[in-house]
Amino acid sequence: MDVIIHSSYLPHDDPDAALAFYRDTLGFEVRGDVGYQGMRWITVGPAGQPHTSIVLHPPAADPGITDDERRTITEMMAKGTYAGINLATKDLDGTFERLQAGDADVVQEPTDQPYGVRDCAFRDPAGNLIRIQQLP
Repeated sequence: MDVIIHSSYLPHDDPDAALAFYRDTLGFEVRGDVGYQGMRWITVGPAGQPHTSIVLHPPAADPGITDDERRTITEMMAKGTYAGINLATKDLDGTFERLQAGDADVVQEPTDQPYGVRDCAFRDPAGNLIRIQQLP
């Protein structure tokens, strides 16, 4: 079986701030920027990995979501507990320094975890938790 991770979804509540963070701070390529009825879906991904993307989406665009669920999503995003993603790099310390210099919201400096990985953590402009691990 030949299956890959094609795209993952993270919510945004400010498309311009999300675009600036993922493109300018993380250095991802913009692969798509689609607007519809006042909302934007922005697809980004790492250079050299054209088949792996993150779709930054309006969190309450699903027509099946109730008003109560929309409020819950908004509250969870504000607390930074709604969504997250794990990324990896060969140079964790250099990546951390670049993100910190770009005014990213630092949650955790590079740390050797007791479960065997070295990682750091940030929040994107929507509050999503971004953990970055050191590749072996």
